[in-house]
Amino acid sequence: MRIAVLSDVHGNAFALRAVLDDIRSASPDLILNLGDTVWGAADPGAAWALQAEFAPPSVRGNTDERVAGLREGKEDMRAWVRSQIPDSVPARVAALPVRLDVAGGEVRAAHGSPRSAWEDLMLTEEPAGPETAGRTRPARLSELRERLDGFTADAGGQVCVVGHTHREMLAVVDGVTVLNVGPVSRQKDGLPLARWALLTRRAGHWMPEFRRTEYDVAGAVAWCQAHAPQRVGDLEAGWLRGGREP
Repeated sequence: MRIAVLSDVHGNAFALRAVLDDIRSASPDLILNLGDTVWGAADPGAAWALQAEFAPPSVRGNTDERVAGLREGKEDMRAWVRSQIPDSVPARVAALPVRLDVAGGEVRAAHGSPRSAWEDLMLTEEPAGPETAGRTRPARLSELRERLDGFTADAGGQVCVVGHTHREMLAVVDGVTVLNVGPVSRQKDGLPLARWALLTRRAGHWMPEFRRTEYDVAGAVAWCQAHAPQRVGDLEAGWLRGGREP
């Protein structure tokens, strides 16, 4: 069995098209979409249409909660994003679960962590201090165990896949592989390549593979600057062009 996993499309239809083409070439049995579907400015309407047809969201992301009105803040961005998508989308993403178990319970999917779309599973923010404020570090094994929320090898779990932090990461906790698949859009490492991951089950075990895909960054940037509100479009264009948050 093969499972394709993508996350953090962030309304980037250009990156998503390239990822979907790459996924088709892998012929997976299942596609998991870990949320943060449309909160972005590179044609979110088309990005939603592609997801609805080919890779419907499996769990809700934190910005999906903003789109749905489950979280307050960033009202101007929410209003613009909602103007670009069908009226049915907010209710649809609001109804998605925080986590989903598939493959007979061997694979758990979530956006942030199995407990919350807003919680980082694999990173921990350092306590505020003169030299540590805003810094993150890899989560300790004890933190990962707690955040996995009962997903253990003893209970039949093998792999937990997440997104949210826009970082490709892998760890093993007591026999459970924990994988952050990286983002389709809004990369944070300076490489403007769309990311996804492929899980392949062989001889009773799941083998993870990170995948990176080139896409039409220039086209995405041009769409942002032509159609999004100026401040939003300029910010998104800079992020996509550089592969790093401005």
